[in-house]
Amino acid sequence: MSENALRIALLLGALSVSGPSLGQDAAPMGGRDDAGPGAYASPSAIPQDPNSRDIGMAPSGALRKLEPIQLPERPVGPLGPELDLPNIPGFAAQPAPRLDLSRPTENLRLKATLGKDGPEIPSDLVWRLFSPLPGPDGKLPVIAMAKGGQAVFDVPKGNYLLHVGFGRAGMTKRISFSGKETHETVVVEAGGLRLHANNPNDKTIPPDKLTFEVYSDAKDGSERRLIAADVKPGKVVRLNAGDYQVVSRYGSVNAVARSEIRVESGKITDATLRQRAAEVTMKLVREPGGEALADTAWSVTSDQGDMIRESVGAFASMVLSEGNYILVAKNKDRIFQRQVTVEPGADEEVEVLTSDLLDPNNPEVGTGD
Repeated sequence: MSENALRIALLLGALSVSGPSLGQDAAPMGGRDDAGPGAYASPSAIPQDPNSRDIGMAPSGALRKLEPIQLPERPVGPLGPELDLPNIPGFAAQPAPRLDLSRPTENLRLKATLGKDGPEIPSDLVWRLFSPLPGPDGKLPVIAMAKGGQAVFDVPKGNYLLHVGFGRAGMTKRISFSGKETHETVVVEAGGLRLHANNPNDKTIPPDKLTFEVYSDAKDGSERRLIAADVKPGKVVRLNAGDYQVVSRYGSVNAVARSEIRVESGKITDATLRQRAAEVTMKLVREPGGEALADTAWSVTSDQGDMIRESVGAFASMVLSEGNYILVAKNKDRIFQRQVTVEPGADEEVEVLTSDLLDPNNPEVGTGD
């Protein structure tokens, strides 16, 4: 048997020896006796004689229990003399973190002016950057969008199509961005249009009965395009500088006025249209100044017989353009008629009497009583 194998065998044999074989004064490994604290056997207590033939047996001398190691006790009091350290200055206040430290601010910065030499537009702008190449749907994709007086776009370098909207005004321009910090100013040639309407006698028309429509100019025989609808009087409409046609509607029947108006860049244009019309209120009565008869159906035709408007009720009120009209009232299968002339700005209440029969000689027509 080799020397290493012999030593391993001796080691295993020493660990397997029972208590009585260790002698009177020994205790098992890890055990304790009445004499006091003990300790595990040290490897130095294992027989190291390779010439011993009694494999697994303890040497002739009994193994002695090792005394426990005495650890030094922790001293009571300070660990040593006090240290005289120099004063360490406080750290300087650190600056607040900035979000733009990790990347340079190389953006496309845009602003707009009202006219070539006009003031900067501070708000109400809509900025859109389009790709110059159409997408799968045939439209130019929107790359970025912003609102306000100025716009800052963080986009890759390249060519873009810029559209700036200012109300119903706007402009389009090609932009080439190099990827470096770029400031550019665009010019919006726009103005404002504020609309009003009155009668020839300058009588004020109730605003709730007025509306306006703005159409593009018709050049070279092209059709007019509706720019703005249902515009209220006194409201400023932002438009590109140019010529427009304005339509004023008073009421909802046939009182219409038209005018050609030019809008100048950087200015507000006030336009007043003349309405040659009046509001007519109709009622069917048995006598002048009498009470209006209910359940009356009304129809208004021109003096050429063209139907203008129909209505039902004791009172029928509508705005009519100047001219001659025929008022027809039907009540309980009886028909009454009267001719009336509408003067511009002359609002009036028209009474149709039950004696105004459509055909007094017709025996089926009564008096309405």
